[in-house]
Amino acid sequence: MCELFGMSSSQPLNMASELDEFRLHGGVVADNPDGWGIASWESGAFQLYKEPTPAHQSELFAQLGESTQSSLFIAHVRKASFPPVIDMSNTHPFQRQCCGKEWVFAHNGMVPDIVEIELSSENPVCCPTGRTDSEYAFCHLLGGIAQHLHGLPAADPTTWFENLAVVSGLVASLGKFNFLMSDGEHLVAYGHDRLHYLECSDSVRSDGIPVNSVLVATEPLNKNPAWTAFQPGELRLYRSGKMLERMMTQPIPLSDSKLY
Repeated sequence: MCELFGMSSSQPLNMASELDEFRLHGGVVADNPDGWGIASWESGAFQLYKEPTPAHQSELFAQLGESTQSSLFIAHVRKASFPPVIDMSNTHPFQRQCCGKEWVFAHNGMVPDIVEIELSSENPVCCPTGRTDSEYAFCHLLGGIAQHLHGLPAADPTTWFENLAVVSGLVASLGKFNFLMSDGEHLVAYGHDRLHYLECSDSVRSDGIPVNSVLVATEPLNKNPAWTAFQPGELRLYRSGKMLERMMTQPIPLSDSKLY
């Protein structure tokens, strides 16, 4: 059921080995043959590459794995489930402008009830162009962030992460909700029930430049024993390869709360 891979680092890196392994999860190592996408932060903006075809068969994906040099990216391979329609509009990652920033998002899991909830919310900041529950959930998260920042005159911009944690837990109450998200500066990772991280501090690039980095993936992409599973409901915030914040969320039954 879909897989995620993301990276944040203090220096641009080439993750050819890990991206090549992840590419095989798009229909060979794992049953995710229904599209792929990579959002890579380059020259102050996200470059978005995606195809509604199996990743393991994609020449473009293979080329990007070799050539991409970035300090921040999010990648996804899709197993079409909701809806079972394979086209560009339903292929992750999704990209939107919100709150003065450019955001990208990719999801693993199923939260189909978010579609009806979001359709009735009249969200002013985000309208899906495809039909996936994932894109509707993305819009719902952005709506929650925007409501917090724009609806409270004295809102501290740094508290958007706390608000995101609340909304993430609420959406997770609808099903399975693992995601990667970025505003071009931060990598946000939410592990509801299936996500791993690998933190590499004070390592050195091949050219001798020191670098801090973190890899986040649905399943470990190499044999490094330091890969660690997220705790259920764990939300992490990284910038330049270092964790800034960590919060634990608890999915809240809809009978006890309301979605934003």
